[in-house]
Amino acid sequence: QVQLVESGGNLVQPGGSLSLSCAASGLTFRNYDMSWYRQSPGKQRELVAAIGAAGNINYADSVKGRFTISRDNAKNTVYLQMNSLKPEDTAKYYCNARWVMTLWGQGTQVTVTS
Repeated sequence: QVQLVESGGNLVQPGGSLSLSCAASGLTFRNYDMSWYRQSPGKQRELVAAIGAAGNINYADSVKGRFTISRDNAKNTVYLQMNSLKPEDTAKYYCNARWVMTLWGQGTQVTVTS
């Protein structure tokens, strides 16, 4: 079964950290460009960070210096380390895989509040 499963979302105070994981199955993970998107109520889904199959990395300006994306092809997993979290980072975070097909996970909720 082809699927992406996110985990790691939680409620955290401003300034805190979270680490998200996205485990892929049923696909040749190493060939896929992997990304993290987020969406909060009433807003469009936006790209947070991306890591290509070749290892090239991009970040949204709003998370540069605070978030780090990485991948482990041996574990078919992509990660998002989030530091110095702000209330505006509150959203549902989605994993995306793109190559011969495009896949989305079900999302994991991140809430940043005091």
